[in-house]
Amino acid sequence: MRHAVIVLIAVSCLGVFAQAQTAEELVNKNIQAKGGLEKIKAITSVSMTGKFEGGGGFTAKVSQENKRPNLVRETFSLQGMTAISAYDGTSGWQIQPFGGHKDPELMGEDDLRDLLLDADFDGPLVDYKEKGNTVEYLGHDVVDGDDALRLKVTLKNGDIIYYFLDPDTSLEIRKELQQFIRGSIREKVFELGSYKAVNGVMYPFSLSQGSRNNPREQTTTVERMEVNVAIPDSDFALPASLKQGAKAEAGKK
Repeated sequence: MRHAVIVLIAVSCLGVFAQAQTAEELVNKNIQAKGGLEKIKAITSVSMTGKFEGGGGFTAKVSQENKRPNLVRETFSLQGMTAISAYDGTSGWQIQPFGGHKDPELMGEDDLRDLLLDADFDGPLVDYKEKGNTVEYLGHDVVDGDDALRLKVTLKNGDIIYYFLDPDTSLEIRKELQQFIRGSIREKVFELGSYKAVNGVMYPFSLSQGSRNNPREQTTTVERMEVNVAIPDSDFALPASLKQGAKAEAGKK
């Protein structure tokens, strides 16, 4: 009996080890498919502009700037007005004229949570252990009738992203985000495609976002993408009117 228990424990440990190895292998394949760690790390900034199509057929101009280590600025322009969301590495701020807020405001925790995902320059899979993330391989799944490999990525803050990788290219074709906010779960689904190489690194030029039942509710088509361009830190910096408020918030923590 004791021998059987020892064998059972050993087999269980091997199963866990094999699963961990498989998850690690898939992460490495994904990184290699994107161009490899060296080329990814050689990118220091990204500037993107594109066209956004929302429900009802309206279109808008969008842009996103990212700069190492974790700076991001996003804009959304429609009917002569531009909304801005930005993170300077410490604080998030926004201008939301479509909601009647034309002056800069500090971002609330919920909005900042979304923006911090975009601020992660290389994404949750690169250096995931150092970032405090964990990755599990959940086996095969189906996306639009095609086979996909499913990874569960648990972020340091407890949120979960399910990655669906194309088994042929090892690139992600779908992501499902689960955020746990004050006892409730907020879910979003993203679909990615039309990958193109920019400076040897693969980026999706088609991105859709929506619910599980309607993942293509909103679509962004990248029209221009440049990397390693000069982007001043002032693009991300808190406006002067918010700096005092940010200091006060930092003092409360």
